[in-house]
Amino acid sequence: MEHCIALDQIGMTFDTGKGTFIALKDVKLVIAKGEFVSLIGHSGCGKSTVLNIIAGLLQPTAGIAIANGREIAGPGPDRAVVFQNHSLLPWLTCFGNVHLAVERVFGKDESKPQLHARTEAALAMVGLTHARDKHPGEISGGMKQRVGIARALAMEPKVLLLDEPFGALDALTRANLQDELIRIVARTASTVVMVTHDVDEAVLLSDRIVMMSNGPAATVGEILEVNLARPRERLALAADPGYHACRAQVLAFLYQKHTQACAA
Repeated sequence: MEHCIALDQIGMTFDTGKGTFIALKDVKLVIAKGEFVSLIGHSGCGKSTVLNIIAGLLQPTAGIAIANGREIAGPGPDRAVVFQNHSLLPWLTCFGNVHLAVERVFGKDESKPQLHARTEAALAMVGLTHARDKHPGEISGGMKQRVGIARALAMEPKVLLLDEPFGALDALTRANLQDELIRIVARTASTVVMVTHDVDEAVLLSDRIVMMSNGPAATVGEILEVNLARPRERLALAADPGYHACRAQVLAFLYQKHTQACAA
């Protein structure tokens, strides 16, 4: 299977007022093209640091990070990020926020009608055609996250990076967006890396769940293969023994790491 992301013995240290802090140590992970991988663990375990290294927002202090056959030297249009904070420009409409990204990536090679069509298609993919002319202040939190996802997908990235994209939303909105993400990923065959604290979300969405050990010097603790058939239906999984087995395994890992941290 073709590799899309490869992290080889990644280490990350930060200089602080109290000295050097070792955030990550010897992180090794390979992600296949078209795979959906979730990173999960307790707060401070380096999940977002790993994601930021893949995004090119941080340079590791040890090891090599590769994306799409090239060493990651910085951000690039082949990797799009959706943060928990939607980061929309408030003076632009939903259309304008997405179009800005489209123009940045494709503006040199495509005509204005082509850029317009790309923007419209991205908004339609997340069900926001009706809100194209609204500003961020006029739409809900869930709709803002949809715009952020549309903006990322409009760039046609090879890798979609999600940093707790639904963490600040209410339970019903989060569930609706999770279901929408399942449909979008199936349609686009995107490679996805997602940071989450939500065990149910990780099992529902992922092909594999990467469980991080507690920091400092966090690393990959265990990797769980989620062998549940796709497409996945939330209500059907509620009665699926395989779903509950995966959920129990992740919870057991997280609980064990929590008790070890408390005892230390």
